[in-house]
Amino acid sequence: MSKSILTVDDSPSMRMLLRAALCDLGYEVSEAEDGIDALEVLSHGKPDLMITDINMPRLDGFGLIERVRGEGERTLPILVLTTESSDEKKQRARAAGATGWITKPFDPEKLATAIRRVLH
Repeated sequence: MSKSILTVDDSPSMRMLLRAALCDLGYEVSEAEDGIDALEVLSHGKPDLMITDINMPRLDGFGLIERVRGEGERTLPILVLTTESSDEKKQRARAAGATGWITKPFDPEKLATAIRRVLH
């Protein structure tokens, strides 16, 4: 059975790029447009991995990670995919409970490697 990945990004074009790259890699993809939307999707079932942006309306990536971890979800790998690359932001994401970090624009090969690293 293929692994499922939830992508969370407020940019429709970024969600489309991610969907194309992830489907090419054989993953099942579900999408959310921000943290609130993602929590709704997560309430219906847990993916094998969540990839989230940081800067989003309503609930940003930091808040989303904190909420997911705060609800006792410790095993779900969470990759942050963002244009942000400052060490301070990376620290904050790690402190919130992120598993890894990928910078946009993403390289599909690097994305595949990062996913394999956290899923296996």
